Amino acid sequence: MMVLYSGTTCPFSHRSRFVLFEKGMDFEIRDVDLYNKPEDIAVMNPYAQVPILVERDLILYESNIINEYIDERFPHPQLMPGDPVDRARVRLFLLNFEKELFVHVSTLETRNVKSNEKAIEKAKQHITDRLTQLSPVFLKNKFMMGDTFSMLDVVIAPLLWRLNHYGITLSKNAAPLLKYAERIFSRPAFIEALTPSEKVMRK
Repeated sequence: MMVLYSGTTCPFSHRSRFVLFEKGMDFEIRDVDLYNKPEDIAVMNPYAQVPILVERDLILYESNIINEYIDERFPHPQLMPGDPVDRARVRLFLLNFEKELFVHVSTLETRNVKSNEKAIEKAKQHITDRLTQLSPVFLKNKFMMGDTFSMLDVVIAPLLWRLNHYGITLSKNAAPLLKYAERIFSRPAFIEALTPSEKVMRK
């Protein structure tokens, strides 16, 4: 059985929990205290971060790598495109999300530790600008890739869920994106993947 070591408030762990519930398979989630991580976390992942996926002798870390592995192991429902060209495009989008959105999410996640106010405000502004730019996509698209729910939706959903929590308010220009977010949040797998700590992040 797969075991996912997951932070109860970690947006990256949230992604992997979402994928596991979408697949509807047997797995175990082990909650990790992000402020007091057990020693075996650093043994399994040299960067001492979650999520970590363990399946027999295999140990994986980094949410995008974990999620692609799960998708290949359990191909229904398929979250990465079958076509190599489309799959490469999705991977570029995933890289784009990491560099243009989630690098700033990491700043907000560590704000209690080392970020100064200036860095936090800058991170919020970057996220606000990028999400507002994305919004027109959803005037005609149900999901990131059109009518098909995919890994791109999985990856961005934890950020959209945490906007209130991060103190980010989007303008009316982002209304299509916010409607899209509600579609994601209503998915049974998304609801199941939420931890009690995450449920209270959104008013």
